[in-house]
Amino acid sequence: MSTVEQVPVTSTTRQLIDQARARQDALAQVESLMAQARGTAHDVDGTIEVTVDARGKLQRLWLAPDAVNWGHDRLGSLIVEVTQAAMREATQDSYNKVALLLGEDMTYMIEQMSGMPAPARAEDDDPGMTVEEFQRQRAQRLGEAPPATASTVDTASAAHEDDDAYWESFDPASLRSDR
Repeated sequence: MSTVEQVPVTSTTRQLIDQARARQDALAQVESLMAQARGTAHDVDGTIEVTVDARGKLQRLWLAPDAVNWGHDRLGSLIVEVTQAAMREATQDSYNKVALLLGEDMTYMIEQMSGMPAPARAEDDDPGMTVEEFQRQRAQRLGEAPPATASTVDTASAAHEDDDAYWESFDPASLRSDR
């Protein structure tokens, strides 16, 4: 016979009902968030660019004029390959959006139920760059001296920078997330 762990309830009935309604409202938003998710990918030569939504629906296909030189077999397989990369990005984007709304644990549960884990969790995924490398590259782009230590952020120069200039030079693709 198994034992059930008893946890004292410290919330009032009204608070529990409000929490349940808030979760229900958040779950109702998941569908619209996933509909907003997009992924875009292109080949290394810039011949093909594909945008899809999180369900795999083609939103945009762009082919350079010289794409006809690839031949129909190679062009077809390249379009499929680029579309798969865009689909991985759209899937990741949808999980990122859902995680902001529902939290990491609930999003992970959705991943498990859907059978489609977040692409960032793939074993062969690039681990990305370290914080130190990001800071070094940022300092190099902005022509600044790199921070003295890895844990020190150059807040003095950041405070003087124009916010728009900072965000224009920021590359979110350089950050790594397990989402």
